[in-house]
Amino acid sequence: MEYCYGDPPSLRIDNLKAALNAADIAQHPVEVHGALVGLICGGIEQSRREWSASLLELMNDGQALPESLQHLIDELYQDTLARISDVDFGFSPMLPEEEEPVSVRVEALSLWVQSFLTGLAIVQPKLHNASADVREVIKDLAEIALVEFDVADDDESEAAYMELTEFAKMAALLCYSEFGPEPSESQAGVIH
Repeated sequence: MEYCYGDPPSLRIDNLKAALNAADIAQHPVEVHGALVGLICGGIEQSRREWSASLLELMNDGQALPESLQHLIDELYQDTLARISDVDFGFSPMLPEEEEPVSVRVEALSLWVQSFLTGLAIVQPKLHNASADVREVIKDLAEIALVEFDVADDDESEAAYMELTEFAKMAALLCYSEFGPEPSESQAGVIH
């Protein structure tokens, strides 16, 4: 069964936002997803203890989450990992729906990218040793993180937003291919 953002409930921004608010955590869901993707793409060990501890440091000063929120985060992790590690599942950053004004979506993309870079840097503190391609996309992502939110709600801004979103997606996948786990021996001989 293929999930799109919005199904299961953990992948709906409004459900995650409500759970974060209920837990008095001031982060936006796109920040949580960005940090989670950064950790995964940085190659964090995939045991729950490892990724969860690092994410909790970023989003709640290392404090445990209420069970209902932790359950949503666990679902989000599993779905995100599946999407990043298998191109057929169609990974993309968790961002507001198209109905939202472009300025809101641009701000959310900026927050997602900032959090992605933070998560990535936690797992890969020596990014200057990465491949030239990865260093370049990191530099470009840092510029996207600083993008202005005061954008017109027009076709040109919409096209630019879509281009930046696609770039963030490709950058995440590039980082995952460089830092993520090696494909297992059993997968090495399989051609998709």
